[in-house]
Amino acid sequence: MDTVIIRQAIAAAKTHERTTGQLARLLKTRVSPLHKSIQLPSENIIPALLNFIIHYIDKVPEFIDAVDAIADECGLIDYIEPVISTAREFFMEPPALVAGHEGLNSLMGESYLAHRLVEEVNDRFISGYNMPLVPMDMTRSNLIIHHLIGEPFANQLDSAVHLIVDELQQKDLVFVPEACREDRSNRWASDLQRWPCLIDNLSVNLLFNGSGQLLIH
Repeated sequence: MDTVIIRQAIAAAKTHERTTGQLARLLKTRVSPLHKSIQLPSENIIPALLNFIIHYIDKVPEFIDAVDAIADECGLIDYIEPVISTAREFFMEPPALVAGHEGLNSLMGESYLAHRLVEEVNDRFISGYNMPLVPMDMTRSNLIIHHLIGEPFANQLDSAVHLIVDELQQKDLVFVPEACREDRSNRWASDLQRWPCLIDNLSVNLLFNGSGQLLIH
């Protein structure tokens, strides 16, 4: 699945942030209300948060490419493709919920939708099949982004994800036969080794790396 357009949108948003500093200013208003369980560095808090958000956004095209390759190799493309296509559409045709948002602030919401979609699908698969559909777990980072986006908007995004996943289930687009489930279980460890972008290491970097070096490339 082509992710060039997504990467171009991300590059444009980074340029917008370098020029305007819009998200950095917004983050200054959201630091104090952050949940107490989110430990922030003692210095350079805003650059550290901005780095975290940028890497969170960058993971979307990375995981789309990775999961697309994994699904093709395992013969699961018919089952995973609807989920990944929906995640891609959040960038191609942003939903009305994020209308009025610009630059990285807009992409933060779109990325949250994409990551939460995968999380919700995986949760439902684990309940039914004792295994996730997509070899990815961004739960910790999603919680942090939820707090950074703020309520009630983050809750509205969560509700949108639930509706989308319900629709996918009603269409049986995410039903996986037994043979495919066994193959996925056997490949889990090797998938993570080959595609480190599927591992959620962002929150660790945020919690324990206080360098605050600004990385907007």
